[in-house]
Amino acid sequence: MKIEQIYTGCLAQGAYYITSEGEAAIIDPLREVKPYLERLETDKVKLKYIFETHFHADFVSGHIDLSRHTGAPIVYGPDAACEFDCISARDGQEFKIGKVTIKVLHTPGHTLESTTYLLKDETGKDHCIFSGDTLFLGDVGRPDLAQKAAHMTQEQLAGLLYDSLTSKIMPLADDVIVYPAHGAGSACGKNMMKETVDTLGNQKKVNYALNQPNREAFIKAVTEGLQPPPAYFPSNVAMNKKGYQAFEEVMNHGMRALSPAEFEVVAEETGAVVLDTRLPGDFAKGFVPQSVNIGLKGDFAPWVGALLADVNQPILLITEVGQEEEAVTRLSRVGFDHVLGHLAGGYAAWEASGKETDTVNRITAEEFASAFKKEESLVLDIRREGEYEAEHVEDAYSRPLAYINDWIKDINPARHFYMHCASGYRSMIAASILKARGYHNFSEIEGGFTAIKKTEVTCTDYVCQSKIIKQ
Repeated sequence: MKIEQIYTGCLAQGAYYITSEGEAAIIDPLREVKPYLERLETDKVKLKYIFETHFHADFVSGHIDLSRHTGAPIVYGPDAACEFDCISARDGQEFKIGKVTIKVLHTPGHTLESTTYLLKDETGKDHCIFSGDTLFLGDVGRPDLAQKAAHMTQEQLAGLLYDSLTSKIMPLADDVIVYPAHGAGSACGKNMMKETVDTLGNQKKVNYALNQPNREAFIKAVTEGLQPPPAYFPSNVAMNKKGYQAFEEVMNHGMRALSPAEFEVVAEETGAVVLDTRLPGDFAKGFVPQSVNIGLKGDFAPWVGALLADVNQPILLITEVGQEEEAVTRLSRVGFDHVLGHLAGGYAAWEASGKETDTVNRITAEEFASAFKKEESLVLDIRREGEYEAEHVEDAYSRPLAYINDWIKDINPARHFYMHCASGYRSMIAASILKARGYHNFSEIEGGFTAIKKTEVTCTDYVCQSKIIKQ
């Protein structure tokens, strides 16, 4: 028996590859299936089953394409109403892969069909669970995503989750290994650990949700402090449930190379979003007007999903030369399949063509520190609320990037302001959106709050000489 966790950092997502005696199973596969097919061929094993823990909201799974390529059936837990051929397994049903057994544990709460798969080794001993979004390390799945489909409140779903955990998961032995579907950084939970594998025994000790004294306390604990889910989540659920365009077709469209002239025409005719995936510093120096910068080297796909929201939105790409395929792939993982092509030669080709360009006024942290006047300067901190509350520039306004569509309308375009995040990635996203909507009177701070703290105004106390940093 061999179990491999295939972890994708940009989605904080874990897929699992299991082999035994010439047979294999894959749990929660990513959208692009070529790596799995190559692995199966290299290992000379046959894919017997594709297991899905639930209808994912934060990414589009590769189950349909993988089944089409291999003929392996797709397995969901009870209550899974797929609109394609699948096995909706009953609670307690077992599936053999070589000499190991995978047992279905129906664990509703995150969603109604949510299922944990218990793997029994060659001797029949409980070895590990693939817990999906039922149990994370340090957390449990949020119970608010399936409210509309389930016709239930988040409190009712949280109660179901409590019942699932206490009746199906907690009775298992402490040495059972927990393999979750997500880790820290995923929007599917609020308190996940950075580790991606643990024992159930340790989770019983450290996981706040598993240490609540009763059902009522559990419901309160897991529903408090939930941020609104990203707008693209329902679309991903629908794609996972109903089906989607073959990945190869999505890639063929996205890899269409367009000259600057062709690129401009397609943008005007289709209303496509021009998505520039270069590094923030490169974007600041020059970009195609109206384009949005979400850097490929960062939390690219989740921010695309959160800010563009509509998966049917046509997209035109500007990337570093050679990164076009990666960009299309990562967009497809969150359901953005309508990439119409990319700018051949990248931004350099656009600039060389003599077409109009724009820039962002990016300043260093030192320049900000020299110019900052508490009584006069307006500072927007676009980090998450928790980051702001821990420490921030004194009198700065908390304006999280995730809510830019709400607060952008309150900006006075005539008044200059400074803007920063933690490192410069998110603030450049915000800068590009502001520029695209006609706001130009601002300075974005390179290096963000991390860099600001290293200037001469850095301090560690609530009161300090400069009083620029507040903790």
